[in-house]
Amino acid sequence: MDALIRDSLQRNFPEVIEEFLEHGVTKCIAFNRRGTLLAAGCSDGSCVIWDFETRVIAKELKDEDCLAAITSVCWSRYGHWILVSAADKSLTVWDVVKGEKIARIRLQQTPLQARLHPGSPTPSICLVCTLSSAPMIVDLDTTSTTVLPVSTSERTTTLAPSLRNKFSDISAPIIASAACFNKYGDLVYVGNSKGQILIIDHTSIQIRGIVQVTGNLVIKNIVFSRNGQYLLTNSSDRTIRIYENLLPVKDGLKVLDESNSDLDKLDGVEKLRSIGSRCLALSREFQDSITKVQWKDPCFSGDGEWVTGGSASKGEHKFYIWGKAGHLVKILEGPKDALMDLTWHPLRPIVVSVSLDGLVYIWAKDQAENWSAFAPDFMELEENEEYVEREDEFDLMPVTEKVKESGVNEDDEIDIVTVEKNSALSDSDMSQEEICYLPPEPIPDFPEQQDKCVGSTLKIQEDMPSDKVMESQVQKAKNPSKRNKQSV
Repeated sequence: MDALIRDSLQRNFPEVIEEFLEHGVTKCIAFNRRGTLLAAGCSDGSCVIWDFETRVIAKELKDEDCLAAITSVCWSRYGHWILVSAADKSLTVWDVVKGEKIARIRLQQTPLQARLHPGSPTPSICLVCTLSSAPMIVDLDTTSTTVLPVSTSERTTTLAPSLRNKFSDISAPIIASAACFNKYGDLVYVGNSKGQILIIDHTSIQIRGIVQVTGNLVIKNIVFSRNGQYLLTNSSDRTIRIYENLLPVKDGLKVLDESNSDLDKLDGVEKLRSIGSRCLALSREFQDSITKVQWKDPCFSGDGEWVTGGSASKGEHKFYIWGKAGHLVKILEGPKDALMDLTWHPLRPIVVSVSLDGLVYIWAKDQAENWSAFAPDFMELEENEEYVEREDEFDLMPVTEKVKESGVNEDDEIDIVTVEKNSALSDSDMSQEEICYLPPEPIPDFPEQQDKCVGSTLKIQEDMPSDKVMESQVQKAKNPSKRNKQSV
């Protein structure tokens, strides 16, 4: 109870639109691990990287072979690479600092979402969710693809559509709708159209456990919290569910092999369900019981204490914020435009959303002015009051008290280079050279503008009388130093 009161008083969640970013038509966004850089995929096939502290463009990645809209962007663990998926069925890996392409792969299906392996600073594989086929593991080095299983039985998926209609006892094919890595990437969690969460070892391509979601409906999104302790699902029954991860965050696959030896007597689906009950436990459910809104792009806050979900209604830029304990704390509504993408800052109470017209909105806390912080004796007033001057208020008083000496030793050296370890990034390897900022690139003037400037100067000299032109040339000859300074 005390934690709930503390959270409501601290208000560590956004409240108002602070500002917006605009560059082309943005489709999707993603923060790097520290939240200092924001990658935005655009409709023209380019990927723009914003410096989130200064709100300026630090890098623009443009592939001449890609003119289709970007469907997803993903940072590598330490920010050296960016994986970009596009509507032209391509996957492109970029070197962020050099701005060069590392790899480009063309798939058979349109990738809706692509995620790099989170356990390696330079991953060689990625997880791809496509438009109309099962999720797959793509090897970036060999360009080979491995399709992941979407159910325990593949019998219905191998039949032709014409044959499926002839047999009434055969149900509709099971389709995978969402997938994600766990925190360290040793397991893949896949959600299908039958409301099942499949826990898959992507190395051996084996289903290790099954969790049945209430309602048996399509799972639209699967997201892990930043610390890997909670799993979020969004189903077509308009409900967001939070599951507690019962496996250890690290080496979950190894523990899964060692702890389920007592289930050898079971077989088939029954064994997989028993293992799944030891992997995930339902914790909370979130829904709007009044409007029955469909949710879009749900996610956790950086510390995992808050959950947000956007409205999927057309013409509505609105999202809800709940506490992890289950209480609704805020409903934020923006412009009358559909919500396209939504993400929470990794370390700060900031939410970034993308509208249908391609604008990136930054939602932050409503900062209240506290003027008493500037002077201890400053008193804030709710309304104007008549001030009565004291009799001795402006009298000159002799200095009777000595100024207190500061307890700070001015000779001590202050370390401004060492970066303190952040509690939210306790697992970070400080020996790695993580990319936090990018040097700004100067934007040269367009040649047309330079020609116009030169032309306007010549035009001014042509319009000047001949005696004025002669006089200016004489002045330049008399002051060669000034002329040199101007030329420099």
